[in-house]
Amino acid sequence: MKKLERSFIESLELLINCEKVLLTEFSLWEVPMSRQNHEVVMEQPLLDEKGNISEPGWSRRQLQIYDRKQIKAPKFRIKEWDYYLVVGDDFAVAFTLSDDGYVGLQSVSLLNFKENWEHTETILDAFPMGKFKLPSNSSQGDIVYDNGRLALKYVLEEGMRHILCQFENFYKGKPFSCDIRLQQPDMDTMVIATPWPKKGHFYYNQKINCMRASGWAEYDGVRYEFEPQRNFGTLDWGRGVWTYDNTWYWGSGNCDVGGHSFGFNIGYGFGDTAAATENVLFYDGVVHKLEDVTFHIPPDDYLKPWKFSSSDGRFEMDFRPILDRSANMDYKVIVSDQHQVFGYMSGKAILDDGKVIEIKDVLCFAEKVHNKY
Repeated sequence: MKKLERSFIESLELLINCEKVLLTEFSLWEVPMSRQNHEVVMEQPLLDEKGNISEPGWSRRQLQIYDRKQIKAPKFRIKEWDYYLVVGDDFAVAFTLSDDGYVGLQSVSLLNFKENWEHTETILDAFPMGKFKLPSNSSQGDIVYDNGRLALKYVLEEGMRHILCQFENFYKGKPFSCDIRLQQPDMDTMVIATPWPKKGHFYYNQKINCMRASGWAEYDGVRYEFEPQRNFGTLDWGRGVWTYDNTWYWGSGNCDVGGHSFGFNIGYGFGDTAAATENVLFYDGVVHKLEDVTFHIPPDDYLKPWKFSSSDGRFEMDFRPILDRSANMDYKVIVSDQHQVFGYMSGKAILDDGKVIEIKDVLCFAEKVHNKY
């Protein structure tokens, strides 16, 4: 087993060194003096004939059509993933199905905030490079993964997303299972088409917030129930070709405010965001666009209180952490330092029409992640 792992790492080192020789960097877009937040409104191919994003910007739907055949980078550099997070009253579950070129990372997480513990179990697949055939958009095609130990399905139904999982020997020799449905009526989403200042590199991402959750997850004789009146799920759908070394910030949350669904997606640090940020508010199925949001993270302890501020004054929040889902992996060529911090968000957000939304103790997460792979 150790010999096989060493051979896999040596192969990755060779591929990454080849990429450094073959790919040259050059600036494609100049950063403007002020935030544009350009909205894409026309359906079109995502990439041009050189494999670069045709129209960088954000949109409310997946108007730009992703096609693996238009990518000019090697197959081992293409990254594709579908990540779901479903948050209950004092617990959460998360699911990842991914094909990251030279490695596939399939994972399930269970987080218990009442007892202050979490566990993530990950299955690695060597060099999938497209064999999982993940759909080219988020609204067509089911995803089915089954390696004998982990059986995980994402099934699209009418106005609904259905997550089914059976994970044998998930934690301490005990299995995990779930049957969860997320309601997705016709509503806005956050879509971002972000380039890097390196040819052939791009990030195409969609966040779908405020999907009301029902169903259950079960582990060690405990059944965790989701109630659609107050529990929500989020989809992070992504396709692209990244540069090798990246640090990003991302935060997301959902809640019910007086019978109205409210959510937010905030983040930065990933690619060239000159054309648009991914910072948005969701209110009753409509997106309200924000400018820049800054994460103020205590430098010495992720579990100390955070603050969030925005350049337009429309997202001002305090964050009280309760659990750091941290992971640190260093295989020399593959390095990952992750801090997905869950806690309670309180403060105010302002919609496009000036309406002020005040929230208090909304269970959500914010993260800082540094990856080399």
